[in-house]
Amino acid sequence: MYIRFVIQARDKDSGRRQGLFLAISELEQANILHKKELNEWNEIYNWFRKNLKKPGKFSRSAKPHAKNVAISWFKDQAREHIMKMYNLRQMLIHYGINVDILCTNRPGYIVYKDNYQVAAEPFADTPS
Repeated sequence: MYIRFVIQARDKDSGRRQGLFLAISELEQANILHKKELNEWNEIYNWFRKNLKKPGKFSRSAKPHAKNVAISWFKDQAREHIMKMYNLRQMLIHYGINVDILCTNRPGYIVYKDNYQVAAEPFADTPS
């Protein structure tokens, strides 16, 4: 099972629903986060930088400037990562931003994977 946390806004690259990192980053850039939340966001973000690799590929295409259409999903065994995502979810809910949790066994064509996540180009029926 694969898990993804999303808001309603669409990502400009993938055309799919935006993930929480981008959503909170936009709140930070708009100077909306209170100091306590900013500290929590920085702590969680730094934890992810240390404990989750950035996918090396976001497209099946071998072309150097191919559009990045793959989206990231957590593997269900990435429990600590998922718990931290629930913390980010609460932060967004506090600001009136609805967060949905998507689950699937079919994330799409997998273009990257590690112990905690996959990046996949979604199938037509993949929730996103």
